[in-house]
Amino acid sequence: MLQHRSDPRLPVPGIGNATSRFWQCLGSALLFIGTSLALGGCGAGGSAAPAGVAASETVGSTAPGAVAPDTAQQAGAVTIVGLGKLIFRDQSLSASGRLACASCHNPDNAHAPSNDLAAQLGGPDLATQGNRAAPSLRYLNLTPAFALAADGSPSGGFDRDGRAATLAAQAQRPFLAAHEMANPDAASVVAKLRNAAYAEQFRTLFGAAIFDDPATAFERMLLALQQYQKDDPAFRPFDSKYDQFLAGRVSLDPAELRGLALFNNPTKGNCAACHTSAKAADGSPPLFTDFSFDNLGVPRNAALAVNRDPAFFDLGLCGPDRTDLAARRDLCGAFKVPTLRNVATRKAFFHNGRFSNLEDVLGFYVRRDTNPEEWYPTGADGTVEKFDDLPPALRRNVNVTEVPYNRQPNQAPALSATEIADVVRFLGTLTDGYRAP
Repeated sequence: MLQHRSDPRLPVPGIGNATSRFWQCLGSALLFIGTSLALGGCGAGGSAAPAGVAASETVGSTAPGAVAPDTAQQAGAVTIVGLGKLIFRDQSLSASGRLACASCHNPDNAHAPSNDLAAQLGGPDLATQGNRAAPSLRYLNLTPAFALAADGSPSGGFDRDGRAATLAAQAQRPFLAAHEMANPDAASVVAKLRNAAYAEQFRTLFGAAIFDDPATAFERMLLALQQYQKDDPAFRPFDSKYDQFLAGRVSLDPAELRGLALFNNPTKGNCAACHTSAKAADGSPPLFTDFSFDNLGVPRNAALAVNRDPAFFDLGLCGPDRTDLAARRDLCGAFKVPTLRNVATRKAFFHNGRFSNLEDVLGFYVRRDTNPEEWYPTGADGTVEKFDDLPPALRRNVNVTEVPYNRQPNQAPALSATEIADVVRFLGTLTDGYRAP
């Protein structure tokens, strides 16, 4: 089996990623005004700030993409988290001058896109389409480092293919990718940063001469973004209706309870096999992901410009964005299992944004094999071309053994339309910010 089913709270042994080893121990090279910047270990664990600097949030909230007044500096305190928040919302750091991290990861929409585009638009004129759907950034601070188990099963890591070793490494690409913020290099980003309204805060935190070394300044900028995502509680509120239900403060209604039962039932939805729904052994709330990877055979999305080339295939773990596992042909087509927290706020689903609503997503899960003609193209001879977003030689990698993917044509789907509606109702309880009537 490709999936590595285990308790997501158990430590995952770290495996060095040759393409991003630098990022795994970024803190060892960082200095803060002559003082070592102590990071609490490599990977996603720990959250430290420069020595003597508090990591607490002190900068006020603003609309996505806007830069807030520096309330931290006004109060005489500059924090790495507050600085990261300003960077996250700064549109001026892009080639277009109109795209910020918050543009695609809207804090008001669970740090995910607010629109229904299959992939977001970027580039110097905001007209270049990306290749993958933008994910939510919520709860990513709890992601373990990428690892391969003894049986070769992958788990953890950042990005949909797990290639980034840390949140800082994940933050690097958007600034330089042609379809995102489209800066030609790190020095170009730092030149914009030098002119930002909060540049003096950056100097205060990282040294008066920080902008004289663009490479170091860029590293510090990414570190600030990482610490913002790790330490700002807005990225991990754990205040959904389901969290409050687990705490005994609210009740789920009958449809939500039926949906939860179907979600957990190994012969029905079987969703909890990957999207863990129970508290961990230490009592911590469920993350609704086991950090494994799965190959679902999602249909090809004609809305993506890259798919106009019939020879192009996004193979997830084995390319094209990730290159170190290209030889693992058994992993081709596998993508990281995302958290389902806030899934009801999304308008594009799966790595290629193929679906736009939860009803269709669940319908695909349970009728992919019983009624493949609903989801895949049919050839002139009447044959349904299942798993059409993979080259024919790699379609054997698709998961066809686990419930609900173990069905055959003419069999009943694992969930009826009524049951799908109940599961959707339950998924709505995973949205952050629930307030009881």
